[in-house]
Amino acid sequence: MLSTPGNSSTAGGRPGARLAAALSRGEDWLSFLLLALATLLSCYGVLSRKLSLAGIRGSSGYIQHIVIWIAFAGGAVTSREGKHLALTYGLDFFGEAVKSWVRTLTSLIDVFILSSLTIAALSFSFLGFDPGARVGLIPLWALALAMPAGFLLMTARAIARSSEKPARRWIPVIGVFGGLLYGMPALANVLAAAAGPSAGGFIAEGAAAIAAAVAPVQNALHLPLLVLLIASTLLGTPIFILLGGLAVLFFTHAGGSLEVVPNEAYTMLSGPVIPALPLFTLAGFIISESKSGERLVRLFRALFGWLPGGLTIMGILICAFLTTFTGASGVTILAVGGLLFYILTSGGYKKEFSTGLLTASGSIGLLFPPSLPVILYGVVAQVSIKEMFVGGLLPGAFMVLALAAMGTVASFRQKVPRTRFVLKEALLALRDSIWEILLPFLVLVLFLRGVMTLVETAAFSALYAFVVEVVVHRDIKPRDVPGVFLKSAVIMGGVLVILSVAKGLSYYIVDAEFPSRLVDWLHAAVSSKFVFLILLNLALLVVGCFMDIFSAITVVVPLIIPLGAAYGVHPVHLGIIFLANLELGYLTPPVGINLFLASYRFNEPLAKIYRAVLPFLLVLLAAVLIITYVPWMTTSLLKVFKF
Repeated sequence: MLSTPGNSSTAGGRPGARLAAALSRGEDWLSFLLLALATLLSCYGVLSRKLSLAGIRGSSGYIQHIVIWIAFAGGAVTSREGKHLALTYGLDFFGEAVKSWVRTLTSLIDVFILSSLTIAALSFSFLGFDPGARVGLIPLWALALAMPAGFLLMTARAIARSSEKPARRWIPVIGVFGGLLYGMPALANVLAAAAGPSAGGFIAEGAAAIAAAVAPVQNALHLPLLVLLIASTLLGTPIFILLGGLAVLFFTHAGGSLEVVPNEAYTMLSGPVIPALPLFTLAGFIISESKSGERLVRLFRALFGWLPGGLTIMGILICAFLTTFTGASGVTILAVGGLLFYILTSGGYKKEFSTGLLTASGSIGLLFPPSLPVILYGVVAQVSIKEMFVGGLLPGAFMVLALAAMGTVASFRQKVPRTRFVLKEALLALRDSIWEILLPFLVLVLFLRGVMTLVETAAFSALYAFVVEVVVHRDIKPRDVPGVFLKSAVIMGGVLVILSVAKGLSYYIVDAEFPSRLVDWLHAAVSSKFVFLILLNLALLVVGCFMDIFSAITVVVPLIIPLGAAYGVHPVHLGIIFLANLELGYLTPPVGINLFLASYRFNEPLAKIYRAVLPFLLVLLAAVLIITYVPWMTTSLLKVFKF
C-alpha cells in the first residue's frame, strides 16, 4: 500500500518506527509540494509573459533543479515502496526459504553500488560547482545535494528491505565497506576540501596510497563483480542498480573518476526539456485516477459500437489515449483494463481474445504526442521534438489500425452483436467527456504552434487535468489529491533515477568510442541498408524485451545514431523505428513488463497471457516492419509542416 502524505504506511510505537513514519510523511509531502511547485511556476511563467506581468527571476532554473529533487525524493519513495523496475522471474525457480536468502544477498550488491554512488554524488555536490554559482538565492551545490541524500536513503532502504529477519540485515551492510573502497578517491576529495590546505594534502596523499594499493584487487574483482551484478539483476536487483553498477565498475576499471556519474546525472536532470516528463506524467495520473475512463468508454461505445469490431476499436482508442499521457508503463492496463475487459467479454468477445487485445493495447499510444519516450528520445538524440511528434502521427495511427483490423475480423468470426447508433447518446457522451478529449489537441496546438514551450505545455496539461477532474467533474476529492501526486512521484522517481545513472553509463560508452567502433565493424560486415534495418529491428526487439524504454533510450540511442547516419536513415525515421520496436518489447515474452501487469490485472497465469498476446504481437511486428521499410509514413508530414 502506498504511503500518502499525512498517512504513512509505516506505523508503530517504537522510536525507530515513529522516526520511519515521520520520514515517510516528509518524503511524501516533499514529493507532492515539488510537483505542485514545478506546475505552478511553469504556469505562472506563461501567464506573466502573456499578460506582461513581472516574472519570477530565475524561475526556469528553479524548475530545472526542482526536477533533480523530484527524481531523488521520488526515487527514495519508490525504494521505500519496493516499486523500482526489476526483473524478478529468476526467483520463480526457488522455494520461499531460498528466495529469502537470495533477496538478502542481492541486497548486498544493491548496497555496494548505492554506497559508491552516494560517495560520488557527495563529492560532486561539494566540488563540482563554483562556490558563487547560484540559482536565484540558492547555491548550486545545495541544490545538487538531493543526489547524495537520495542515494543515501535508497541505501538505507535496501538494507531495511533485505530481509524480514533483523539478524540478516547486517549482511548487506558489508556492501557499505565495498562502496567505501570503490569510492575512496571521491571520499578523499571531500575530506581534503573540508580539512583545508594544511591537512587536506595529507588526506589526499593517504587516500591516493590506499587507492593504489586496492587497484590490483579492484582489477581482479572486476569480472566476478560484473557477473554477480548481472546475475543479481535477473534475481530482482532493480534496473537502475544494474546501470549504475556498470558505470561504477567500468569507470573504476578504466581508472576514471566516479564523479562523472553524478555529473552526467545532474546534466541530464537539469536539462531544459526534462521537466516535461514528470509534469506530463502527473497529468496522466490525474486523468487515470478519475472516472475519465468510464466517460471515454461511453463516448467511444456510442460512436463505434455500431461498427463491426466497434467495441475493440473503443478499447484500443481509450488505451492509446491514456498511454499517450502515462507512457507505456502499464498504467493503462491497471487503470482501465478491468473495465474494458468486462465490456468486451459481456459484448460477446472471448476471454482470451479480450485479454490479448488489451495487453497489446497497453503500449499502443507510444508514438502520439505528448508521449514521454518521444520527448526523451528527442533530448538524447538531439532531434527536434516537434518533428518527432509529427513524424510519429501516421506510424502510430497505422499501428492502431492494425489492431483495429484484428478486432473487426474477430467480431465477424465470433459473431459479436453490434449496438445501434443513437445520435442523442453520442452527443450526451461527447458532452460529458469533451474536457478529456480536448486535452491532446490542446497539447498539439499549443506546442507545435509555439504558443508555449514543451515544459509550459506539460504544466498546462497537469493544471488542466487537475481543474477538470477535481473542480469540473469532482471525481477526485481535494483530500485525495496528494495521494494522486504521490502515485505519480513513485513512477517518475523510478524513471528519473534510471535516466540519471544510465546517462553516466552512456557517457562511458561514448567516451570508450564504442559507437565509432560499431559503425566501422558494421560497415565492413554489412553493406546493405536493408540488411542493416533488419538487424536493427532484431536487436531492438531484444533490447525492448529486457530493458525498459527509458533506460534503453539513454544507453542504446548513442550507439544507433551514428549507425543511422552511416546508412542514410532519416534521424526522425530512425527515432520512430526505435520507439516502435521498443513498444513491442513491452509485449515480448518472457519478460515484457506489460505481460506481467496483464497477468496481475486479469488474474491469469503468464503462460495464458503469452498465448493470448502472441497473435497481436505478430500483427504489430508486421506493422513495425512496414513502418521501418516505408520511410514515407514518417517523413511525409514533415514536408507538409516544413519545420
